[in-house]
Amino acid sequence: MSSSSNCTEHEAVTNFREYLRIPSVHPDVDYSKCVEFLLRQAQSLGLPSNIYYIVPGKPIIIITWIGQKPDLPSILLNSHMDVVPVYPEKWTYEPFSAHKDDDGNIYARGAQDMKCVGIQYLETIRKYLRDKLVFNRTIHVSFVPDEEIGGTFGMKKFVKTPEFSALNIGFALDEGLASPDDSYALYYGERTLWQTVIKCTGTPGHGSLLHENTAGEKLRFIIDKFMNWRECEKLRLKNGNLGPGDITSINLTILEGGCQINVVPPELTVCFDVRLAIEVDPNVMESIIQQWCREAGEGVTLEFKEKNARIQPTKLNDENPYWIAFKDQCDKMNINLKTSIFPGATDSRYIREIGIPAIGFSPMNNTPILLHDHNEFLNEKIFLKGLDIYYNLIKSLASV
Repeated sequence: MSSSSNCTEHEAVTNFREYLRIPSVHPDVDYSKCVEFLLRQAQSLGLPSNIYYIVPGKPIIIITWIGQKPDLPSILLNSHMDVVPVYPEKWTYEPFSAHKDDDGNIYARGAQDMKCVGIQYLETIRKYLRDKLVFNRTIHVSFVPDEEIGGTFGMKKFVKTPEFSALNIGFALDEGLASPDDSYALYYGERTLWQTVIKCTGTPGHGSLLHENTAGEKLRFIIDKFMNWRECEKLRLKNGNLGPGDITSINLTILEGGCQINVVPPELTVCFDVRLAIEVDPNVMESIIQQWCREAGEGVTLEFKEKNARIQPTKLNDENPYWIAFKDQCDKMNINLKTSIFPGATDSRYIREIGIPAIGFSPMNNTPILLHDHNEFLNEKIFLKGLDIYYNLIKSLASV
């Protein structure tokens, strides 16, 4: 079917493609068209919606389906509206055209990350309403801004508000990743995000002389320490039965300093993106890095651009009734779940941080992982199969 033919297209797919055509892309996202679209969806479902502006220009939309026993803790279905930048010249089709090829692959930024999930939530509820189903627990569907740049003005602030508390959340679903094989990826925790900035100061001077105590010598010492740490983690990943979320990742991302090639600079800076594995004690690791800074020489300082606290993963055991319900449904559907720690960072971390269990799950199997990549796509059959999976899962969660 060509992208222009919608005559036999499933309503959910049509809504998905309309959402994908809204270029809610960084930097400086304009969320107004998303708000307009989502309020129209709420209206078509006959459900109440609220918009919260905790920060101007950063809307948080909550669409609510009130349960039979609204005093029970509710279910939160979270997704984010924003998408990462694109390089249009690298795409086969225009990145916000939601072009559908003859195989049913829908190409657009956000197809996997994560406008698919937001629409699947709404279309699942639409199906429940048509089937005249009712559940004990209230279901809130949230659409938040700025997840792709850390959620600072989105979920991070929202979880600390009285408005969030009033939602009375007992359990949350959020995004996962596609899986290239038959299995489905499920994420129950995240590593601890650190963005470190290490400044090395030293003797400046003419580039023709071998000065003592230069910033460059200290910088080299620091880089060696971090890169040796990185090499150890690479070996653990290569030689053990571990996934990307099970080890600490260390990446040198920014080098700054110097003004002219023949001038020894008074200061050089190196930045590392570090994601600490959940078993690593952040306090111990920070002490080690501080020790490296002292060993490098005087005038070497550690700062954090981002320093997340270590957050307890969601329990996947009998203590968590939502997990029992989720796993039971997956078993009934013969879904092969692969549970692991998420390699990146999502809004789930802010939800878990305040003590609410959360699972990251995007029902996309047999699909290459293309989030943030060129030619991001999702096949419409996989999308619709995901809708059937959510139909059983959310029903089960809302009935716990």
